[in-house]
Amino acid sequence: MALVLGAITITSCNENESYAKQLERQSESIDAFINKHKITVISESQFANQGYKTDTTKHQYVKFNNNGVYMQIVNEGSGEKLKKGETATVLCRFDETNLLTDTIQLTNRALAWDGMVDKMMVTNTSGTFTATFDASSSVMKRAYRNTMVPSGWLVPLTYINLGRIAKPDDKLAHVRLIVPSSQGHKHASDNVYACFYDITYQRGV
Repeated sequence: MALVLGAITITSCNENESYAKQLERQSESIDAFINKHKITVISESQFANQGYKTDTTKHQYVKFNNNGVYMQIVNEGSGEKLKKGETATVLCRFDETNLLTDTIQLTNRALAWDGMVDKMMVTNTSGTFTATFDASSSVMKRAYRNTMVPSGWLVPLTYINLGRIAKPDDKLAHVRLIVPSSQGHKHASDNVYACFYDITYQRGV
């Protein structure tokens, strides 16, 4: 119900605004989130110089200029990166925060969804990642009625490992993302709002 009410509110606001104004409002919401959480934005060159890592003690996020996504790698994860030419099942747990309202509007970590992870099939084609949600196992699909995986969710796959918890010291890949509407799901794109995601990635069977 909260998700539906939020969607109605956003849509009604957008109907009275130009696209340029909506983009400006989105940009302001991203800046406000960055300031509120004392995020330090680093360049892609600094990210590369740091070995493609972000310092969480300094609240670092790298901004990718080609798509506007901000990313913090909390843990690069155990296992291996998805190889070129490989297709794999990837399981995700996530929280999605709408930056316009600064509230969580979707999560599969809630008790109601405890038995469901978001499952997606991901393919690495010469370094370009494409993916679709499994319609039978996806809170994102149920909420937004679309199997398209937001492009922003695929950005970390170049830098993280995909594995499973097999030993006590194994870790799942864990990232935080600020995803502008152009890299988000259809509802975000249609209504021009950015989302913050806290996501773990695990290699499926």
